[in-house]
Amino acid sequence: MNTALWILAGLLAAAFLASGASKLFQPKEKVLASGAEFLRGFSPGSIKAIGLLEMLGAAGLVLPAALDIAPVLVPVAAIGLGLMMVGAIIAHVRRELQLAWVPHLVVVALIAFLAWGRFGPESFTG
Repeated sequence: MNTALWILAGLLAAAFLASGASKLFQPKEKVLASGAEFLRGFSPGSIKAIGLLEMLGAAGLVLPAALDIAPVLVPVAAIGLGLMMVGAIIAHVRRELQLAWVPHLVVVALIAFLAWGRFGPESFTG
């Protein structure tokens, strides 16, 4: 199971790194045009902050354990990213975007599994 959790953490980190970079380094109009319509009501600064948090969360999924520096931060980062995804789901529902929130719900489930695995049976402290 440890290998599966590492693979899952790596895939989630890559996805959040790419998503965060696009929000951080592109103008708001380009981010909205790329399919992030739920961010329409957000200010450009807020979108950049979300992108930065996604990139930091991505680093937190892998680096603490890989460098063996405070590996307990891996599930903490997973919880933080999960809360961000719940916020994205809420933004989708408030904007009445038809079922566009379903992929986010799948990501929340994957993040929850990763957090459970790293807090529980495959924690780095045991």
